[in-house]
Amino acid sequence: MLKTIDRLMQFIKYAGLSARKFDISIGASNGYTLRMKKNNASIGSDVIENIVRVYPQLNVVWLITGEGKMLKDREELMATMDKLPIEKQQEIEEIIERKIRERQEEELRRLLKEITEEIEQTQKNLGNKD
Repeated sequence: MLKTIDRLMQFIKYAGLSARKFDISIGASNGYTLRMKKNNASIGSDVIENIVRVYPQLNVVWLITGEGKMLKDREELMATMDKLPIEKQQEIEEIIERKIRERQEEELRRLLKEITEEIEQTQKNLGNKD
């Protein structure tokens, strides 16, 4: 059964962060998350409060219980984001933009591969007709 630390590691990976960068962002000591993971330990409520404050898009119910979705719905997130300091809003927007760019690049690579394979196949077919 997954524990809170396991779900937190899923979120860190999803957000494209290293454990170190995540620890710094929430004000935890260096190596905190990896130590908790290694020891299969529980995360303190003070740390969870910091996580939710810094990453308001993270669904705290999912983090603690595993129920629901990892991320809040758009409406929930927008209501929460409006209450954040501008620098946190910008940080969240940067994460979202980075994820969008990564997905677009991945889709473009896939499309380029398909087109290249199709061209090669067409060239082979044309060569066989001669």
